[in-house]
Amino acid sequence: MEETWRWFGPRDAVRLPQIRQTGARGIVTSLHDIPYGEVWSVEAIEERKALIAEDASLGLRWSVVESLPIHERIKLNEGDQTALFDNYRASMRNLAACGIKTICYNFMPVLDWTRTELAWPTPGGGRALRFGIVEFAAFDCYMLERPGAEAEFSEATLAAAKAWAQRASEADKEKLLANIMAGLPGAYDRYDIPGLRKMLDRYRGVTPAILRENLARFLREIIPLADELGMRFAIHPDDPPRPLMGLPRIVSNEADIAFILGSVDSRANGLTLCSGSLGAGPTNDVPGIARRFAERIHFAHLRNVAKDADGSFMEADHLDGDTDMVALVSVLLEEQERRRLAGLADWRIPMRPDHGHELLDDIGKPTHPGYPIIGRLKGLAELRGVMRAVSSAKGWPLA
Repeated sequence: MEETWRWFGPRDAVRLPQIRQTGARGIVTSLHDIPYGEVWSVEAIEERKALIAEDASLGLRWSVVESLPIHERIKLNEGDQTALFDNYRASMRNLAACGIKTICYNFMPVLDWTRTELAWPTPGGGRALRFGIVEFAAFDCYMLERPGAEAEFSEATLAAAKAWAQRASEADKEKLLANIMAGLPGAYDRYDIPGLRKMLDRYRGVTPAILRENLARFLREIIPLADELGMRFAIHPDDPPRPLMGLPRIVSNEADIAFILGSVDSRANGLTLCSGSLGAGPTNDVPGIARRFAERIHFAHLRNVAKDADGSFMEADHLDGDTDMVALVSVLLEEQERRRLAGLADWRIPMRPDHGHELLDDIGKPTHPGYPIIGRLKGLAELRGVMRAVSSAKGWPLA
C-alpha cells in the first residue's frame, strides 16, 4: 500500500523532512485556512503542492485530500445550498486539474472525532487518547445540561458521572471541554458551552433518517462529477460510532456503509476504512467490513482501540488492540493485488498510521492531539512489517 502521512500544513509542528524520515512519501493534507463553503482555487492548491514538493530530494507528493469539508448547511439541508454545491464542485475541478483525485471526507454533525482525555497514561510514561463514557456523560448531562441526555446512559454511568461533576473543579471542567473540542480539524475556533448549545439546537429534529437522506443528496450532487473527473470520494466513519449529544450518527456500522455506497452506485462513491473508528463499535467486525466493501475502499486509516464494557475505549498500540490488524491488512493487500492484476491505474491503496501515542521526546510538544511523530512512526513501522510479511508470504509485489 502507499504509505502516507497526515500533515496539517505550514503550522504543523511536524515538518516535511521529518515526515520523509518515517519512510512515508504521500502527504495527506487540507487547506484548513479556507473557510467551509468557499472555493479552493487552483492557485491555493498549487501553492500547497509546491510547498510539499519544494525539496525534490524528499520525494514527497500530495496524495490524498483530508478533507474537502462539507458545510454544515448541506448536512442540515438548510436554506438554499446552490452556491455551496457550486463552490464544492468548483473545488473538485480545481483539485482534479492539479492532479489530486482522492478525497477523504466526513458527514459527522458539528464535531469530528471526540475524546475526553488527550493524555491518558500508558506504561512507561507515554500518553494516549481516550474516550471515557463517565466523563462524557458528565459533560453531556451536567455541563452541557442537554435536555433528555440522561436517558442515553446507564444508571451506573449516570451515578459515576454525577459524582465526577460534583468533585470536578472549574479547571477540570474547562479541560474536559477543551479535550472534547480538540477533534475539530485544523485551525478552526472551538465552541464554548453556549456556542455548542446553539449548534445543537440547529440539529433538533434531525433524525438519522433525515441526515442519511441529506448525505444521499450530497452524493447525488457530487458523484457524477467525480466520475467525470476520475476522482475517488471516501467517506470516513463516525468517531466514535455512537450518538453523541443527541446528534445522529449514520456511518457507524456495516449496514450504514451499505446504504451509503448503494445510494449512488459508483466506484467514485467509496469508503475510508478507519479501523479505529469502526473498531470502537462493539459489534463491528472490521476485517469482515473491509472484505465486504473492499472494491470501494479508497483510503485506509490504520489504528487500534481497546474497548471497555461500558462503552469507553482508548487508543491502543497499532497491533495490540481489539482489531486483528494482520487480518485487516491481509484483506486490503488482497484487494490491492486484485486491482493490480485487473490493470487499474489507481491500484495502490493509500494508507496512513493514525492517532499515535505521545512517546519519548514528543511528550509535551505542540503537535495536534493524536498526531505526534514518534508514536505514528512506531505504528507505521509495525504496519510496514505486517505488509511486508503478508506480501512476501503470498508472493505479491512489495508495494
